[in-house]
Amino acid sequence: MPAPLISTPRADGYVMPAEWAPHSQTWMLWPERPDNWRYGAKPAQAAYTAIAEAIARFEPVSMGVSADQYENACARLSAGIRVVELSCNDAWVRDTGPTFIINGEGGLRANDWEFNAWGGLTGGLYQPWNRDDQVAQKICNMERIERYRTEGFVLEGGAIHVDGEGTLMTTEECLLNNNRNPHLTRAEIEQRLRDHLSIDTILWVPDGIYNDETNGHIDNMACFVKPGHVVLAWTDDDSDPQYHRSRQAYDYLSAHRDAKGRSLSITRMPLPKPLMQTESEVDGIDWAQKAWPRRAGERMAASYVNFLMVNGGIILPSFDDPKDEIAANILSDLCKDREVVQVPGREILLGGGNIHCITQQQPLA
Repeated sequence: MPAPLISTPRADGYVMPAEWAPHSQTWMLWPERPDNWRYGAKPAQAAYTAIAEAIARFEPVSMGVSADQYENACARLSAGIRVVELSCNDAWVRDTGPTFIINGEGGLRANDWEFNAWGGLTGGLYQPWNRDDQVAQKICNMERIERYRTEGFVLEGGAIHVDGEGTLMTTEECLLNNNRNPHLTRAEIEQRLRDHLSIDTILWVPDGIYNDETNGHIDNMACFVKPGHVVLAWTDDDSDPQYHRSRQAYDYLSAHRDAKGRSLSITRMPLPKPLMQTESEVDGIDWAQKAWPRRAGERMAASYVNFLMVNGGIILPSFDDPKDEIAANILSDLCKDREVVQVPGREILLGGGNIHCITQQQPLA
């Protein structure tokens, strides 16, 4: 088993490309844990299948599956989707998988961030998380990719967004949370991001989406769609607790420039109406002390920003809301060279995230 590299990506000339750069494939992990996914995860498996098939129209998909679920996943997924045995604790490859980096000369490597289930023993969402912390290493070994392991530095892929030109966007709510890296100062966290992603400018949005159990991941709140252009989750309802968060983010981003010195263009992406977990949805989940409890009536962190860019397309969640069409039109106007495909997102949202959270793009080296 290859040992992790002891240098840093920046020192070796590697950089994280933007999500709109060409991909060689997208990675996903198959859901199965009954204390997070209702009814034995069968509705979630159907939702993951629909997303995998939508992505497969544009680029190859690899699905990591436990030994117990291997036969089931193979039966449910079309033959074009590669199914590989890859044990894990849950199905959030954006956060547990590798963050890939390239050198512009055909080289492909990856960052293997330390993972603690979004908070470890202080607010983490489940335990144990040891298999999830191995996912990035397993994928790298499978693909024969060298990796940098950030032992002592916890990070999830959903906590960062880059423009591929030296700018990274994140939230203070997440990266400065004491349940991630309490031993590191803000400046030390910034230095690790610079060293491992080869970025120069860090945009610190104050907060993420209201009631986001990841402590405010940026990929649910705001993202780059092209250099100098950000899409931001938005509500005009000043009685909504999200209103202040979105307004703060808008004011912050309006006042800052990216690594190239550009003022940012900001497109406001309306949020769907507040979505609450229903009694019947919660009743289908196993109760377990080791897992985050789901409660009926609790607001979920629904956002159209949680989409995935693929080769020639965008895979966008829908929520059976009139704003579904508005969101699709906004992205179609912004990304005219991409086909926007909407896939129902509520089932994934019930588990705590959405399309961007359950996917990880592997760039074309």
